[in-house]
Amino acid sequence: MKVLLIADGRSPITQRWIESMREDNIEVYLASTYPCSRPENISGFYLMPVAFANFSHKNSGKAPAGPTTAIQPPNSQKGMVSRFRGAFMRLRYLLGPLTLPYYGLKLNRIVNKIRPDAVHALRIPFEGMLGSQLSHRYPLAVSIWGNDLTLHAKGSWIMGKLTTATLHRADALAADAARDIRLGKLWGFSPEKQTLVIPGNGGISLSDIRLIADDGQARLNWLPQDHHIIINPRGFRPGSVRNDTFFKSIPLVLSQVPNTLFLCCSMAGQPEALGWIEQLKIEKNVVLLPTLKQTDLWPLFQRAEASVSVSQHDGTPNSLLEAMALGCFPIAGDIESVREWIVPGENGILIDPDSPEQLANAILCAIGNEPLRQKAAEQNRQLIMTRAEKSVVSATLAAFYRQLSNSR
Repeated sequence: MKVLLIADGRSPITQRWIESMREDNIEVYLASTYPCSRPENISGFYLMPVAFANFSHKNSGKAPAGPTTAIQPPNSQKGMVSRFRGAFMRLRYLLGPLTLPYYGLKLNRIVNKIRPDAVHALRIPFEGMLGSQLSHRYPLAVSIWGNDLTLHAKGSWIMGKLTTATLHRADALAADAARDIRLGKLWGFSPEKQTLVIPGNGGISLSDIRLIADDGQARLNWLPQDHHIIINPRGFRPGSVRNDTFFKSIPLVLSQVPNTLFLCCSMAGQPEALGWIEQLKIEKNVVLLPTLKQTDLWPLFQRAEASVSVSQHDGTPNSLLEAMALGCFPIAGDIESVREWIVPGENGILIDPDSPEQLANAILCAIGNEPLRQKAAEQNRQLIMTRAEKSVVSATLAAFYRQLSNSR
């Protein structure tokens, strides 16, 4: 079977999705909407930087050798991107759709050449919107990310119209939360069409993730042994993740437990993070990390007592599932999609994304209640095993593509 993915080729999610497909002997082609190098073990690769993706930027790099300081000198390009991140997103909402017809023609030429059995866009903006330009000869699946409908679809009038058009065109809908399937139907997806709810990262191999996390512990000797470790793995996601709430909670935690260290992924050199640290005088207790590979993040999850993700728009974050798989106590925003995984007070804590006080109390509870953390760790491993284990997800995904192909 041939499947063409329309996705961000840089993304670890895309790369793991491809890996899962290859395990089921699916011939994979990739149309990447961001510039990247060609992934291994795929049959075809095409670049389509729709919506000015050429001008976007993601941090990359290795973890620092140790927490010598939270303040890291900002790279000028990173600083510009950070300062104008919100403005760039609004510009994409308004002008990004103008690039779709050009890349739509290119995409149709590609599919007419390779003739895939199915096409799958791994999110709605702008991958699904690009996929909606395809001829109806080819069955199209579209995945929803957690903020596609609750945030991006409302970014402008044209974004709303294109979101509805994409869901009308889609022959199948996939999401990592049942909530998004429900919302997709409200936005125009036919209730009679095919749907799928599975983790967006293609599943988790519990044995592999634990082995890699165990092996990585030796590289964490820069972490102080006498400190409680709290990790924020999400970085800056405008409109979705409330890092203002996160930073404001830190002094409240430190007033009760001063030997707490906060690790902040994808924030190295970011002016917004540097500004909060300076304003709140918390530089001794915060380490700003660059963007890490998933395999470098896993040992940190295993070492940390809690993982914090204060989302107000989200699906099921892959970092949430990975933290749960590694016994790291999850603290997250109290939103519908996350409640599909977390029962507050049993296997995690959910808080009002507007409340630094609630977040601080949740972190203090995680630090001070080891029996709760142990109970949650066991319960979460069982949840991952039954609902997100890679072998289960891979088989489900292969069946999804077969049914999609047969729909034509």
